[in-house]
Amino acid sequence: MPAVTIVVPCFNGGKFLDALLASIHAQTYRDFEVVIVDDGSTEAATIEKLAALPSGIRVIRQVNKGLSAARNTGFAAANSDFILPLDCDDTLEPNHLAETVPALIAAPADVGFVYTDEWLVGDVNGISEHHFNRYDQLFVNRMSYCLLMRKEVWRAVGGYDEAMRDGYEDWEFNIRVGKFGYRGINIPKPLLNYAVSGSGMLMSKSSRKHAALWQAIRRKHPELFRPSSLYKLWREGGTRLGLVYTLALFAAASILPSAWFGAGVHWMRKRKLENRKRHADAAARAA
Repeated sequence: MPAVTIVVPCFNGGKFLDALLASIHAQTYRDFEVVIVDDGSTEAATIEKLAALPSGIRVIRQVNKGLSAARNTGFAAANSDFILPLDCDDTLEPNHLAETVPALIAAPADVGFVYTDEWLVGDVNGISEHHFNRYDQLFVNRMSYCLLMRKEVWRAVGGYDEAMRDGYEDWEFNIRVGKFGYRGINIPKPLLNYAVSGSGMLMSKSSRKHAALWQAIRRKHPELFRPSSLYKLWREGGTRLGLVYTLALFAAASILPSAWFGAGVHWMRKRKLENRKRHADAAARAA
C-alpha cells in the first residue's frame, strides 16, 4: 500500500498532463500512487491522452459532476492514508512530497494536513505565502487547495461539497477542517507551482459570484459567524487580517447589494492581477 495518493481531477485538461506527470515523476520521495479522475472530458485530445497513459496510473472515468465530485471520487478510491489533491494545470517542485510527508508522519493526530507556499506562474509570477487561522479563514481563503492531508480528515468533515460547482469549494472545505478542530503545519517554501490565468475559474467565474458564494458559506456555517463565535476565534490569536478589516468586510457584504459587493471584489482582484503582471513584465524588460 503506497504512503500517498496524488488525486488529479481532469476535465479537458489533457494539454497539461505531460508537465504535471513530469513533475510527479521527478519527486524525490517515491512511495506514492497517482489517480486521475476524468470528470466527463469531451475534448478528443484529452480523451486520447488519458487512454495512452502508463498502466501504473489509475484513470477513473465518470460523467461530469464538477471539481468537488471528481476529488471525492479520487479520495474514495485512494489506497493510502495520506492524500494530495493536485489540479491538472499545476505542478509540484521535486521535493514537495519529501518535505511534506515526513512532517505529517511525525505530527500528532490533531494535525490533519501539511501545506506549503506557492510559486505563481502564468499571467503573474511570484511567491504566494499561505497561512491557516480559523478566524481569518472565515473571511478570506488564505490556504492552498493542495494540502497533504490524512484521508480520515476528508472522511470526517464529509468531503468536498459537490453542490459548489462555481468555485470556492476549497475555501469552504478548509473552513470545515478548522471547524472540526484540525490543525495544519506550514512548510514556508514554494513547493507548488500554481497556474494563474485571467481566464481561469477563479477570475472568470468564482470572483464574479463572490458575494453569492460567500453568502452560501455563511449560511452553511451560521454558528461560526455569530458575534460570540467570531470573538472567541479572534481571541485565539494568530490572525493576520485584523479585526477592523474583517468587520468592515462583513458589514459591506451585509449592507451592499450582492451585485455591488461581488463586482467590487472582482474589480479589486482583477486590478491586483493586472498590477502584478505589469510589474513582472517591467522586471523582465529591465533584466
